[in-house]
Amino acid sequence: MHRNDDTCCRYNIQTMEKKKQPALVDCEELKSKIINENYVLGVNEALELTKRRNRENLWKLADELRAHYQGNYFDTCSIVNARSGRCSEDCKWCAQSVHYKTAIDIYPLINNTKALQVARYNDSFNIRRFSFVTSGKSVSDAEVDKLCYYAEEIIDDTHLKLCASLGLVSLDELQRLYDSGVTRYHCNIESSPSFFKTLCTTHTTEQKIETIKNAKKVGMSVCSGGIIGMGETMRDRVNMALTLREIGVDSIPVNVLNPIKGTPLQNAAPLRAEEVMTSFAIIKVINPKAVIRMAGGQTIISKYKHRLLKCGVSGAILGDMLTTGGDLIKNDLKMIRAAGFTIVPEEEE
Repeated sequence: MHRNDDTCCRYNIQTMEKKKQPALVDCEELKSKIINENYVLGVNEALELTKRRNRENLWKLADELRAHYQGNYFDTCSIVNARSGRCSEDCKWCAQSVHYKTAIDIYPLINNTKALQVARYNDSFNIRRFSFVTSGKSVSDAEVDKLCYYAEEIIDDTHLKLCASLGLVSLDELQRLYDSGVTRYHCNIESSPSFFKTLCTTHTTEQKIETIKNAKKVGMSVCSGGIIGMGETMRDRVNMALTLREIGVDSIPVNVLNPIKGTPLQNAAPLRAEEVMTSFAIIKVINPKAVIRMAGGQTIISKYKHRLLKCGVSGAILGDMLTTGGDLIKNDLKMIRAAGFTIVPEEEE
């Protein structure tokens, strides 16, 4: 039987009207399950939360979980580039790799005078943590001894809690660092294990995880996160977050790629603000008890990074990064306090 065009149009419109619109995720129910049942999102469930129609509810959920688990305390930290350049690894984002030609400063391990000077400067802002960060796959035995000495000096002279990020160090080296007063170890897994293989060929996610587990064995808390904006998908970010949840990390620094000229990722396209906010938020919802920390790339997101303080963030690296400058510490502290946070734990006030 022939059906005229008007009939076809009416039929199609009626069919479309009958289709149900996708339901919004019930974030109140999800929050209750996370808090009361220690519920862990699956990959597909997490991805559903990141879709445009659910994003604002996701941001709100992440912020409410932050308020529940961390209160209004904001965990500040700072770093010193304690050894720069000449890294043997081929990480595609990194300006310090010997495989790429970049305009960075190159120097061996800094001396104790320099380490103490930088530590004192950061302590003057009431920053709570300070980390030694060295380029390269690992450090030598002699360098560990020096850093242990630096740690003891800084502990005696400041109020800072000390961290270290020295690559793939041994259990014995971690024990020596811990005994000298370094209470937290940092080792980023960078992305999902499957995507990391496309970014680096000289070491593996498994080696990083082994280092993190060894740090926990000696009594350290652990800090591990990654970089977004390297060409990974949202699924990769979710899988990274789930891997961090499985490891059981205390702090998750999230870097937004700052493309460095001379590296393979120098022409990476910038992420939109909403995607950055959504990425931080879903990492928080998957890891509700961890501190989600703004890390590298803050100058890239400076126009909207205050919005991340409503997306589950309760920590940040302040000041300069490894090979790039950061925002002014006093301005960041003003922004953090304006959002209702305190930077001094209640027991220390």
